[in-house]
Amino acid sequence: MARVTPPDRDGRILDAAREAFATRGFAATTMDDIAQRVGISRSAIYSRFETKEALFRALVEGLIGHVLPEAMPDLAGTSAPDALRRFIHVVMVRLGSGNIAFLPRLIIGEGQAFPDLVKFYHDHAITRVLGAIEAIIRHGVARGEFTCANPALAARSVAGGMIFSALWRIVFEPVGAEPLYIEAMAVSHAEVLLQGLTARGELA
Repeated sequence: MARVTPPDRDGRILDAAREAFATRGFAATTMDDIAQRVGISRSAIYSRFETKEALFRALVEGLIGHVLPEAMPDLAGTSAPDALRRFIHVVMVRLGSGNIAFLPRLIIGEGQAFPDLVKFYHDHAITRVLGAIEAIIRHGVARGEFTCANPALAARSVAGGMIFSALWRIVFEPVGAEPLYIEAMAVSHAEVLLQGLTARGELA
């Protein structure tokens, strides 16, 4: 059997942690659970991650660090409407059906018991997503494509629809709610927002 290098092991540990947190929640997951999923000892996990909280933080950093570059185009060569459509589509699809779908549910469901994790998620995920959206809106205002008196508040409106869609998919659909087709929802959300943001009401 090929030797598993530390970077490979870290990836396997993070994948196992994600699966465990998504299935059992943060509080109910133990380091033993994660070790068993990977097929290594608990001490091997502790040699890479000091605590379960450290695992969560590394998981969030890795997931956000992967999604944001995919979602955020080079604004210098992209119209603001196109940039906003792309951002909404990528993030909404990943939140609703990808490997980060469990995060909003976990934060809302268990956040009161783990305020430090909520703060970390806010500081390292939410603020980065809002900052990216705000940058797109300001880009549109500078180009004369958008009119927006408060890009920071507008960014929260953009993010709100994406989070609601993720929660619908992972909280309400499993108990019988009408299915939400995430691709169609992403298009609809972007077009509704663009109607409000686009200068003189003309979409690019």
